Amino acid sequence: MSYRTNGVADASWLGTPIDARPLFGPELASLLNLLRALRPTEWKAAAVPGWSVKDLAAHILGDYRGRLGWSTDGFRPAFAVGETLEAFIHRVNQDWIDLHTDHGPAELIDAVEAAGAQVSSNFAAADLRTAGLGVSWAGADPAPRWLDIAREFTEYWTHRQQIRHATGRGTDPEPLALATVLDTFMRALPHTLRGTTAPTGTQVRMVISGSAGGTWTVTAVEDRWSLAAAPNGRPTASVTLDSETAWRLCTRGIEPSTALTDVHIQGERPLAEAMCQIVSIVY
Repeated sequence: MSYRTNGVADASWLGTPIDARPLFGPELASLLNLLRALRPTEWKAAAVPGWSVKDLAAHILGDYRGRLGWSTDGFRPAFAVGETLEAFIHRVNQDWIDLHTDHGPAELIDAVEAAGAQVSSNFAAADLRTAGLGVSWAGADPAPRWLDIAREFTEYWTHRQQIRHATGRGTDPEPLALATVLDTFMRALPHTLRGTTAPTGTQVRMVISGSAGGTWTVTAVEDRWSLAAAPNGRPTASVTLDSETAWRLCTRGIEPSTALTDVHIQGERPLAEAMCQIVSIVY
């Protein structure tokens, strides 16, 4: 996370704002239902490299508490001298999990419920037009509040899917949440292409199939790539993939090389391959 909250200038290059605020309550309810349904052995299952399901539940609690000022157990993380944002986040995440090693599932569930309800309430009252925390994977620091909040929603949704997968459950197909997650993840496309040069006006397109999918067109403008609305034109390159491949690619559940075997590419392949380097988490 980033703690810069200066005013946001022109953020149109990030595309049409997303309002994820109404989704936090249902997401929390789905998470609590899942956690309460887990068998004792499932809490010990590997969820992500190095973390069990219980660790990941503690991490979700940490995400909530981070939004509330870490007001528990005297936990007050601060950057070390010369520490990068990525190193800081990974260190703080592990420190938080280590702090909760002795917490049992019931205790974690109660804490997640309390903190999650407070975060949901805070977001419900947030003004999307103001500046939020930076979103490094979108290249926005500060980011508009709408993107900051939508990014936070993807964090909770993604971790819930990781718990589902670790315990033999598939991705939750609920379309509104998934559509919001995919739409948010695609806001990484301009930043993904930042090192890719192309003539001004060049357009590339990402198409995600299925009821939760959509189409995102990125245009090369004078000093960046942009998701702002642009005149309709024929894209120089397009990538079509399904929603499962898309969200797992964006969260590095699969690598770009794997995703490229499952996508349909039209047009200039180097541009298409550049799009498939998209990552929508701190990685």
